[in-house]
Amino acid sequence: MKRVVILGSTGSIGQQALEVCRWRGYRVVGLAAGQNLEELSRQIQDWRPLLVAAHKSLHGELKARFPGLRLGTPEEVASLEAEVAVAAIPGLAGLAPTRAAARTGKRLALANKEAMVAAGPLLWQEVEAQGAEILPVDSEHSALFQALLGERREDVAELILTASGGPFLREPEDLSQVTPAMALNHPRWRMGPKVTIDSATLFNKGLEVLEAKELFRFPLEKIKVLVHPQAYVHGLVRFVDGSLKAQLGPTDMRLPIQYALTYPERAETPLQNLPIPGVLEFLEPDLKRFPALAVAYEAGRRGGVAQVAVSAADEVAVEAFLAGKIPFTEIPKILAQVLENTPSLPLTWENLFAVDTWAREEAKRWA
Repeated sequence: MKRVVILGSTGSIGQQALEVCRWRGYRVVGLAAGQNLEELSRQIQDWRPLLVAAHKSLHGELKARFPGLRLGTPEEVASLEAEVAVAAIPGLAGLAPTRAAARTGKRLALANKEAMVAAGPLLWQEVEAQGAEILPVDSEHSALFQALLGERREDVAELILTASGGPFLREPEDLSQVTPAMALNHPRWRMGPKVTIDSATLFNKGLEVLEAKELFRFPLEKIKVLVHPQAYVHGLVRFVDGSLKAQLGPTDMRLPIQYALTYPERAETPLQNLPIPGVLEFLEPDLKRFPALAVAYEAGRRGGVAQVAVSAADEVAVEAFLAGKIPFTEIPKILAQVLENTPSLPLTWENLFAVDTWAREEAKRWA
């Protein structure tokens, strides 16, 4: 029986990963969560994990409900003996447990794109030193991973990530008045609030471009974005002869999650007979309405710690927007301002955390 740890178990990806584990009959040995007491309690009741990590404010109540429960840190959960760790703690908070899982040599089913964006080369060093492996959970990167299987790197002309366009693909023309409720109403995907707002600004696609650069180690100029409103084609690889390979499927994260857990095997799911859309559109992204995507590309061109800075600044800006402190259109302006002021430093673990702290404070000045 395959053993799995879920980092970020009460979030959207974590809950869907647990559903996949139930489909497959896997043993979930560790859960790391935040402050969602009731959902975590249900998961502990259902899965009886060996170790649980949760926010300190929950420890007393969890011990009262489950007297024999072992509590630890997310890094300790990540280090449990298991075949796979699903890394789904959002933001840079997920970096340390992701790194801990990599150090144990297990497979990383990576849903935490910020870890790869901020620390890709450093994380690869840990993975390769320990004989671990990374399989993407993001639907777009899973699609690229699948399209690249069996192909020679030198034959690849470009990687194409698709974007649904989010809730504001065609309207309103003026985005300055949109509210958090409007931005959280994504037409295609069921996701957490941070990634849903990032999808509305297209910065999520920018993070995915940077993630693809680090994950597949192709140059930035070979990574392209196309808006695909049907969200049925998740990613394409164009080859030097003009041929394209794509991965298509329903907009359901349980598919890429399962593939990351079962690879190289494909297992049956309840989704296998869903209808195929009759129309598939592909549009160029509108960088005038969605400048956050251009900011991400610029961070990728600058290299060093620039990707750390914009990723951290985005967490602050999105939180400020959700709290009603800034308008929607201020988010990309804050990212651009922080990027402009980012010091030029090489990427090291020490610089990463120093710039992360600096960028959050810098972003708060504008938020």
